[in-house]
Amino acid sequence: MKIIKKYSAPFLFCLIIAGFSNFLAANDTVIIKAVGTWDYFTNYQKHEGPFWNKRIAQVSDGQIIGEIKPHTELGLQGYEIMRLVKNGVFDFAFGLPGYVVPESEIFEGADLSSLVQNIDVQKQVAHAYFPTLERAFAEKYNAKLMMLYPFPSQMLWCSRKVSSIEDLKGKRIRVFLTTLGDFVEGVGAIPVSVPYNDVPEALEKGIVDCVITGTMSAYTSKLYKVASHGFTLRVGWGLAFGAMNMSKWNVLSSEQKTLLKNEIAVLTESMWQETAKEDAVALACLSEGPCNIGEAGNMVLVEPSKADLVVRNKIATDVILPRWAERCGPECAANWNRTVGKILDLRAEAKAR
Repeated sequence: MKIIKKYSAPFLFCLIIAGFSNFLAANDTVIIKAVGTWDYFTNYQKHEGPFWNKRIAQVSDGQIIGEIKPHTELGLQGYEIMRLVKNGVFDFAFGLPGYVVPESEIFEGADLSSLVQNIDVQKQVAHAYFPTLERAFAEKYNAKLMMLYPFPSQMLWCSRKVSSIEDLKGKRIRVFLTTLGDFVEGVGAIPVSVPYNDVPEALEKGIVDCVITGTMSAYTSKLYKVASHGFTLRVGWGLAFGAMNMSKWNVLSSEQKTLLKNEIAVLTESMWQETAKEDAVALACLSEGPCNIGEAGNMVLVEPSKADLVVRNKIATDVILPRWAERCGPECAANWNRTVGKILDLRAEAKAR
């Protein structure tokens, strides 16, 4: 009994150290559960999926292993994703800021409808508004905003002839974000909510006259079979985010954090570059070609005229910005004016009542 007592403390100490070492070894690998956007869009196929399912394990020598599925495969709508991240169901999510607007209208600010026609300017807008969204994700969802990236630009695809912005008056137009609804009402049309998968049928059956969706998604869903005209006014970019649960982020070592930041920076830049190319490819394929990814859609594409852009500007200042400023509040609008507003030379102010 004396011998046992003599060696029990050191023996137990060794056991504890050995157990702790084994615990550390077993936990060297960090598994990140991620959720992506739409499996039928190229952003998931080419970037979101490969990044988490392959790339991050390769560059980290297996220290970080990602597991991702698109929200469409998981039966999710997209609106609930950040709440699931906040609750730890997912560690990382890709999604649209416009889909988390119920928590705060501040999330709309980097992609208000029709304000930006050029992807380089949209990139400047995203950069200027990043700190604002970074704070909002931290406060509302205990999440770290890691990236902002675009989907191909959102345009209008119609079953009948459209030659100008004036031709949109009275038409029923599919939208998927509040700010897009503001634009549609601003042109004197009627916003209609239609799930993306139902868009071709809604056009074919006359439930809607036009739909707003991205250039490449219009091509891949073969809208050219039911829509004759495309009006190439950019009414949005479908700006998206990548955000990580803050508690999970804090588990990473400083080296792992640096690695992940650097890799996400590379991913972000490649997605901006690809979207710029995709727009041109999709528009060529939707019209007469040449198209190296499939058949030409032979749609009539109508570019907005200078007069159309004047009308667009008026809708932006008289409808889109005032409505958003009203929803978001004075402090939110003032912040937008200091950041995005400076780049676009616009001001968001609620109309006096």
